[in-house]
Amino acid sequence: MRAIQKPKSSEYPEYSKIYMDLLDNNKNILDQLWDNFLQIKELAYGLSEEKLMYKYAENKWTIKEILVHNIDDERIFSCRAMRFARNDNTPVPGFEQDDYVKFSNANKRSLDSIFEEYEVVRKSTIALFKYLPEESFLRTGAGIDEDGRIINERTVRAFVYHIAGHELRHLKIIKERYL
Repeated sequence: MRAIQKPKSSEYPEYSKIYMDLLDNNKNILDQLWDNFLQIKELAYGLSEEKLMYKYAENKWTIKEILVHNIDDERIFSCRAMRFARNDNTPVPGFEQDDYVKFSNANKRSLDSIFEEYEVVRKSTIALFKYLPEESFLRTGAGIDEDGRIINERTVRAFVYHIAGHELRHLKIIKERYL
């Protein structure tokens, strides 16, 4: 599998550090993405429907909602990576994750349907980063706030690391607070 160097801390916003710190520095990031997917799938399929629907506190998400949130986050961050890799310098707005979860209907879905979508998105993400031109990985793009002000910048390679670390962060939360 293609090796993509881990980004330097200057290549991503400070808040992404918690995700970067969870990654195995000795593992190829594309392999880690696939291993993460298999790990979270195995965990989820070992849980009862009651556990998948559990919230550890008011206004927190269920495990099914976390899974669909991971899919949404991955799609958005992969799209941003593709735009910046293709040298599209248009700054991109953030997204309101709570609204995405609220309107996802995750809790009405079967686990099979969630993982069917999750796998397709994951394979698409891996293919995107596997076939990007080498020179694209250090291209940068900006995120903007609701007033159009630049709030952060990130390199293309930082996106794939963000996706993997973000997923591990949610896996850690599931293990610590839901099980």
